[in-house]
Amino acid sequence: MTNSPSRDEIKIGTSVLIVQKQDQRTGVLTRGVVKRILTSNNSHPHGIKVELDNGKIGRVQKCVNTEKS
Repeated sequence: MTNSPSRDEIKIGTSVLIVQKQDQRTGVLTRGVVKRILTSNNSHPHGIKVELDNGKIGRVQKCVNTEKS
């Protein structure tokens, strides 16, 4: 995906959808909350790499809006 969020859009505690390494071919997304941001650059062609609070690691494809209005 080319429209993945940049590093400055991703904060600790943000709810995101990531693609894990083993799911890159199928595109299966995993939902979770960011625990650590692993990519130091502001952008990456395949998405910013993060660790979720459940320990899974992958590249962010989308930030999920969890605000209730």
